Amino acid sequence: MSKRLALAMAVSLAAAGSAQAAETKTPTWIERSNTDAKVLLDVLARFNPEFASQIGVPGYDDKVVDLKPDVDARTRAALVEAKDKLEKMLAAEKDENVRQDLQIMIKAANEQVEGIDLNHKYMLPYQDVGQTIFQGEFALLKDDVDAKRRPSALKRLQCYVGKAPGCTPIVELAKAQTQARIGEKDLIGPYKNEVEQKLSNTQRYAQGIRQLFAKYKLDNADGKAALDAMDAQLKDYDGWVRSTIVPRQRADFRLPEPLYAYNLKQVGIDIAPQELIKQAQLEFVELRSAMQMMAPVVAKEEGIPSNDYRDVLKALKKQQLGKDDVVPWYHEIIGKIEDTIRREHIITLPQRKMQMRLASEAETAAVPAPHMDPPPFINNHGEQGTFVLTMGNPSGSKSDSYDDFTYKAAAWTLTAHEGRPGHELQFAAMVERGVSLARSLFAFNSVNVEGWALYAESEMLPYEPPSGQFVALQARLQRAARAYLDPMLNLGLISKERAHDVLRYDVGLSEAMTQQELDRYTFNSPGQATAYFYGYMRLQQTRLNTELALGKDFNRQAFNDFVIGQGLLPPEQLAEAVRTQFVPSQKKK
Repeated sequence: MSKRLALAMAVSLAAAGSAQAAETKTPTWIERSNTDAKVLLDVLARFNPEFASQIGVPGYDDKVVDLKPDVDARTRAALVEAKDKLEKMLAAEKDENVRQDLQIMIKAANEQVEGIDLNHKYMLPYQDVGQTIFQGEFALLKDDVDAKRRPSALKRLQCYVGKAPGCTPIVELAKAQTQARIGEKDLIGPYKNEVEQKLSNTQRYAQGIRQLFAKYKLDNADGKAALDAMDAQLKDYDGWVRSTIVPRQRADFRLPEPLYAYNLKQVGIDIAPQELIKQAQLEFVELRSAMQMMAPVVAKEEGIPSNDYRDVLKALKKQQLGKDDVVPWYHEIIGKIEDTIRREHIITLPQRKMQMRLASEAETAAVPAPHMDPPPFINNHGEQGTFVLTMGNPSGSKSDSYDDFTYKAAAWTLTAHEGRPGHELQFAAMVERGVSLARSLFAFNSVNVEGWALYAESEMLPYEPPSGQFVALQARLQRAARAYLDPMLNLGLISKERAHDVLRYDVGLSEAMTQQELDRYTFNSPGQATAYFYGYMRLQQTRLNTELALGKDFNRQAFNDFVIGQGLLPPEQLAEAVRTQFVPSQKKK
């Protein structure tokens, strides 16, 4: 459970919000709901303290993930106990909002139990210890983390390496977890490319942690001793992986069908994969035609000799920014986007500036795609989320650079997605307006989160220059490709080679980004990439139905403010809230 939750937080942008602006009074029902949520939050914190401290739960900064014997059984039992308590609360609860939140949390607990059971049935346990340690340390060693918390990073590292009281080296616990089940021949080992990538990234993680300790002056005698122990233990663990895990690795990336179906459900897909494939393929063809129609316009404006959309994209990518110019250019674009948002009354903006930075190599190894680094959502004291731009894909033994995000035209749609009015605004709304934990942390899935970000892209598209609009369509083309290639690959309906060519030549991704996408579909997060297209489609359906219901009384800014104020409600519940709350409120005006 803890590994899946951490991955969701890092890759899929999980968010949990209970704090809000000082001048705003938290509704009583949210306070009650958040009190109820402690039942489930305590379970998460007990088994994955790093995740708890990352989202702002106090008291866990020096603690580490539980990999002790029988952790799956103990976690499962704790979740079942929590679910039973929540069900009793639901039986006695009268408030409809609180009841809805309790139902969200019960569903989350049930799905976590299902995931534990499926993984226990099919998969040989295998931990990427280097990534676990890096992410645990990085959660505390950031500029916007309270300086008083940073010394806990040394205590946490000492626990990871067994130099703190009561702590066993995490590498030994990870080995024991595998060894306990290594004799079960029916269990499936990890995919070979996954093992190769994790082994190649170990040194990147170790170096990244050393750089963080030096930056924040934790490399004293105790720090150096812990770092040296970490290096030695990770080297030993990699040797053990080569001797124990590699012989059990599998050549076929495909998961057992029940596990892939579970992944789709976890990210929020509630239709059959075959239906998703059909819808996404149609969208792909339509978007490719739209790009071709627009290509001559962009070619004329940019002085590009060819009208083929692939050639136009290649020419735009040649307008690469130097490393020192990337962040200033993105900040210039966000200023223009914010001006448009205010002028066109698209959504209510926060008063503060947006944060954006480039990723370190270790951070890129952990999350090789551009992403939002979320703020703490519990006990937030003004910390902000940060749009993090990755510039390459450390895969295998090499690190290849992207050309997909560092040319001028790309900044428009990526900023709208990761920044404003996308994820950054999404997170800010949860922190500043106040959203219950159930509707943020426990309702989280990628359909909810990424649907808003693609919708944000579409809201800004009409106001961008032609080159920006062209790249926005290409980004949408990529999401449609994801939504049919991921299930086709995992159901054995297409080869990796053919999927590679679609992404590389039809979508126009760099070779490094193409490999990142294939890794994502096949072992980093099978099923997750389908959520972008599906979440966008569901939100646009809700928008259209609202326009039909309200006619000339439809107010875009009011609709967008309402949607983002609901937290991460699943599409069906969001549509119901719009029908039963937003539409009547607008008709009264």
